[in-house]
Amino acid sequence: MRNATIIRKTNETDITLSLALDGSGNSAVDSGCGFLDHMLTLFARHARFDLIVNCKGDTQVDDHHTVEDIGICLGQAFAEALGDKKGIVRYGDTVLPMDEALILSAVDLSGRAYLGYAVDVPAAKVGTFDTELAEEFWLAFTRAAACTLHIRQLAGSNSHHILEGSFKSVARSLRAAVAIDPAFADEIPSTKGVL
Repeated sequence: MRNATIIRKTNETDITLSLALDGSGNSAVDSGCGFLDHMLTLFARHARFDLIVNCKGDTQVDDHHTVEDIGICLGQAFAEALGDKKGIVRYGDTVLPMDEALILSAVDLSGRAYLGYAVDVPAAKVGTFDTELAEEFWLAFTRAAACTLHIRQLAGSNSHHILEGSFKSVARSLRAAVAIDPAFADEIPSTKGVL
């Protein structure tokens, strides 16, 4: 199986994260941030990745360090679990409706880090979660995973639906991108021969 465990300890967070790409959508997430727990749980389910996250962070300050550092760990786990990326589809995209919200995501597991984030969340908070941190999470993820990720809001006015739709859409796109293409199982999906 393609899996990885990342341990990251800083003065701000203490994180252990395990990821299995060929899973069944099981998760156990305890980040200390309830909304992020919900997003990562549905992310795992919709991608059919198995995900375990334990984080003790300085949430008494705010959720920023926790959210960013978990994004880093998740990106590192993807990079490690994919290895040389032999046989993967490489690309994935999804247009996902979440009630009135409509979210497009597209990913290229290219080895090049880029985030295109065109999401307008009207509320500053969902519960106690600062909605601006969703972009910080995906930015940390793309840098650590060395992938190109575009997330675009096509419609929507409910902040919760927009963010939930974003995480579900990216999950589905990543699920497609990491899948093994049997026709190219022994090949790196690049003319360079490396990703």
